[in-house]
Amino acid sequence: MKALGRHVLAEIYECEFEILNDIKKVEELMVKAALEAGAEVREFVFHKFSPQGVSGVVVISESHLAIHTWPELGYAAVDVFTCGDTVDPWDACNYLVDKFGAGHMTATEIKRGISDGSKKEAVNL
Repeated sequence: MKALGRHVLAEIYECEFEILNDIKKVEELMVKAALEAGAEVREFVFHKFSPQGVSGVVVISESHLAIHTWPELGYAAVDVFTCGDTVDPWDACNYLVDKFGAGHMTATEIKRGISDGSKKEAVNL
């Protein structure tokens, strides 16, 4: 069974407050993370919260990267969803760990759009 995409959910801890609270820096690093993974960046949007925190998304041809930061906790929640075989979501996550000055990361990869090729009836929940 082939998956359409790979979705990495990363918990990044012990990051530098100044980085996670700087909207321009977070934006720059997220775009660079997408490029490091081999993705083609289409658009991005970020929002700065008061008194602290940044959320944003980078839309890539291959899907997206998203982030929510809690600078006061040194924590960032990052999602990297990529489709196809040319972009590696782990490259983006590892780049962010390095650039955020993180102490450690825990992450899970989920295969998305798995199909065994058979037709199945849709179920609405």
